[in-house]
Amino acid sequence: MNGPPIADSTILEPDDVRILRALQIDPRIGFATAGAVLGLSELTVARRYRRMVRAGTIRVIGVVDPGALGQSRWMVRLRCRPGSATAMAESLAQREDVSWVALSAAGAEVTFAVRSRSQQQRDDLLGHRLPRAAAVLDLQASAILHQFVGGRAHYWAALTGALTPEQEAALGSAGSPFAERPVVREPQQLGLEDEKLLAALAADGRASFVDLAAASGLTPGRATRRVHALVSSGVVHVDVEIAPEALGYRTRANLWLRVHPSRIKEVGRATAEMPEVGFAAAVTGPHNLHAVVQCRDLDTLFEFTTGRLGGLPGVETMEVSPVLRQLKQAGTRVDGDRLTTPG
Repeated sequence: MNGPPIADSTILEPDDVRILRALQIDPRIGFATAGAVLGLSELTVARRYRRMVRAGTIRVIGVVDPGALGQSRWMVRLRCRPGSATAMAESLAQREDVSWVALSAAGAEVTFAVRSRSQQQRDDLLGHRLPRAAAVLDLQASAILHQFVGGRAHYWAALTGALTPEQEAALGSAGSPFAERPVVREPQQLGLEDEKLLAALAADGRASFVDLAAASGLTPGRATRRVHALVSSGVVHVDVEIAPEALGYRTRANLWLRVHPSRIKEVGRATAEMPEVGFAAAVTGPHNLHAVVQCRDLDTLFEFTTGRLGGLPGVETMEVSPVLRQLKQAGTRVDGDRLTTPG
């Protein structure tokens, strides 16, 4: 007997959180398999998942790693003329090679991530367009040297404890959830069919292999093998994007740390395991560690930065820049407190 329909809402119930955690472990898990482990019906899991998608709480998408294609990733800070930062942020958020955009410093600074698929595309943006823009007063670009958490290794520890250890194991969770990205030795070469597969996964990371085959012009068997090959080689990972506000985390901040070089790995790995941290990476420039954190409010942000993070051995200085408005995260547009689906 079917229960009443679930109204679209960003208020999550315990079963919603358990489903989110199951998707973190395996973003493409079948609803029936997830339901069997969670003690829910297939219909309930599917209905709750679709409601969360409609409410803008979650998106499952395929994200390409430029590093696997021989390209670098960058974090950029723009200081803009008064009144011009919002328009600049909106313009950047429309670019496919910009995956993360935020307004901070009371709306005077734009922070964004560049994931260009080619050197020409990157150089055009960072070397020509932005330096010549009248709205830009200052530009600081930092190359990402090593990622400790975020993307394929993403595991928002705020969901720790949503499932029992037995449920985690049954869903396929094994080893450290903070395993870092392997070094890609040989850049991958993509064909037209691969590009079509990646575009389909970017639209829906849970698209069936039948749908992926139709989008790429391949047979289902061939599409399945190519997707597995692209994932195993590190070209693409399936990411679970969650609107933090749905879990009660309403304060986001960029942290720029200066860490003693001999301690950078130790601090980066410790930072990655903190529940508030959604992204952490070693970067070039005046600050050598960048992190993005989610806290429930400014009080907890203060306690976090001055206590647990600021107290780590090797941390010399820290700049805390609260996010005024998030426009894009991991390639997904953000509208207020919800994730939006293109189209």
